[in-house]
Amino acid sequence: MSAERQVMTMLKKPKILVVGSFVMDLIATTSRIPRAGESVIGLGFSSAPGGKGANQAVQCARLGADVTMVGSVGADAFGREMLAAVSAAGVDVSHVLINENESSGVGHIEIEKTESGVQNRIIVCPGANMRFTPDDISWVKEHVSEFDMVMLQFEIPMEADLAVARWAGEAGVPVMVNPAPAAPIPEELYPLVSYLSPNETEAAALSGQSIRAEGGVNREDLLKVAEIMTKRGVKKLIVTLGENGSCVADGRTLELVDRVKMEQVADPTAAGDSFVASFCTALAAGLSEKNALVFASHAAAITVCGMGAIPSLPGMEQVQALLRERGCDAFDPAGLDVLKNG
Repeated sequence: MSAERQVMTMLKKPKILVVGSFVMDLIATTSRIPRAGESVIGLGFSSAPGGKGANQAVQCARLGADVTMVGSVGADAFGREMLAAVSAAGVDVSHVLINENESSGVGHIEIEKTESGVQNRIIVCPGANMRFTPDDISWVKEHVSEFDMVMLQFEIPMEADLAVARWAGEAGVPVMVNPAPAAPIPEELYPLVSYLSPNETEAAALSGQSIRAEGGVNREDLLKVAEIMTKRGVKKLIVTLGENGSCVADGRTLELVDRVKMEQVADPTAAGDSFVASFCTALAAGLSEKNALVFASHAAAITVCGMGAIPSLPGMEQVQALLRERGCDAFDPAGLDVLKNG
């Protein structure tokens, strides 16, 4: 039995805790984004449950993880619809707060489709997502040790992120922080972070170190960014690099993984959430960091082919099929069956 096969036989069904946001996405598609004071005729409209926390929780669950989510919604139709959608994916939402005095979060998404590609613009009105305190989610403190991974983002109060990261650190549970939407990071959060997962632009802004894009990936710049982050206390940096794929680095070493290109891109809205959640699921299940990046790249590639956030997130069989189609040689996709059957 090869070493590769031995790693695959050690995979397990992970338990993941997501503390994050619920946002109902209202999606308008157009051939041209209007200028100030201008109206344009759109190509179509749809709505879909989303929010970075909900997206990531659902993606983990669809890939076979045992997922619990903590967050807050309003006592309104959007809140009920989002809880139903996330629960239907297999996520435990019994610890989600329902705020009687605040509306659920809403995301206004404009998707511009042109001959040169697809771009999106998003305005998030957080609503109930920003109306809870660490005391409101004290359940996490008592139960965080039961999980293999904790996932956080920045669509909830920073004090809640900090509290959960502290509780996880005290329990020895790894913490993934996806620093989006972009926001200043308190210095006390960095040492509590096992994995920080910005995109290329966010990584440059957070570190103050530019990342040159000419001629592809600039390894030297990425290593400098990772060194800055690790000096602040972050253990590992995961950076998504757009056309240039993704990487994991710690200031001394850098592993790069190519992007998985798809012919038809419909909506890139949830691609980042799919990537982060898929990485966490694969890593917590037992794949190496680099192989988890390979897995996540394939999952995110499928996501951009669908419309809407949660509706576009793939299941394990879809990701396995794409891994086989693209000739993945990093690991045997069949080894991931344990997450389906686990």
